[in-house]
Amino acid sequence: MPYYKITHLTRYTYATAVIDCTNQIMLYPVIDERLEVKNHSLNISYKPDIEVFVDYFGNRVGVFSVVKPHTELLIESTAEVITQPVLVPMDEEPAEEQWKHLQDIKYNAAFIDFFTGETVPDDMQNSLRGITNYGEKPLKNALVLSEYVYDNFTYKKGVTNIETPLDEIWGMKAGVCQDFAHMLLNMLRMAGIPARYISGYVCPKDTGVRGEGATHAWVEAYIPFYGWLGLDPTNNCIVTDGHVRIAVGRNFNDCTPVKGTYKGLGEHTLEVTVNIESNQPRKTAEPSALPTFNYVVKNSEVPVNSYRHYLDIQQQQQQQ
Repeated sequence: MPYYKITHLTRYTYATAVIDCTNQIMLYPVIDERLEVKNHSLNISYKPDIEVFVDYFGNRVGVFSVVKPHTELLIESTAEVITQPVLVPMDEEPAEEQWKHLQDIKYNAAFIDFFTGETVPDDMQNSLRGITNYGEKPLKNALVLSEYVYDNFTYKKGVTNIETPLDEIWGMKAGVCQDFAHMLLNMLRMAGIPARYISGYVCPKDTGVRGEGATHAWVEAYIPFYGWLGLDPTNNCIVTDGHVRIAVGRNFNDCTPVKGTYKGLGEHTLEVTVNIESNQPRKTAEPSALPTFNYVVKNSEVPVNSYRHYLDIQQQQQQQ
């Protein structure tokens, strides 16, 4: 069974002292039948008390505050987990019966949020009609849509940010893992298949996997008479024992790993590093250095709410 030790470091360095820094963290691995957490620890500057609650989607969420003046904030999450393989659906029920089941649950409180998509351009709707085949089962359609995103969108850094709307991503046919997930999420919902956004880590057995070295994003599609199945359009695969979830939601905003506000001037630097150790030897050589994300905000004269900067930063982080 694969074992992973995941260290996720987030460091804020401020140009001048800030106060009343309040943060929300979603860094707790999601425990289920395929993931066992052997140990999880959080080491945060100034040792604040962390209040933990479970949100509407079942995620563990931590909240803490640092009131006194400070010029640096370090959040270190270390998780040791063991993963199990995913059992792929047998998919034996007839297609007609499966599509009827999806219609029956469309207004069920547990699923209604995951059926609702965004407004999409007409040419995207037309393309989807050419891809979707309701004579086939929902699983087959979901796999075809995931492959379509992988084949027709270029993995390209720096062309999008967290506020890039769906129609622009569609027009550019480019982006990073958050954009690939955003696109597949809405294509599945347009096709009548419930879909939810996932934030987590991809723990590759080989180098070259898109999304390693930072938080990763993918999608889960609801397959009738089976349940939720993870699809990673960035890597064109069904999610298996190399993916570790830390949050589930309707979209990126429901799953942000770290976000917060503070009082003070806006100039600051953010550094993020994700390092993953494994008991599974890679087939190719390990990277020579830890992948580190750096982001500098220069706006020293205007007090800011740092959450706005954070939304941009999270998209940049996906690009590393």
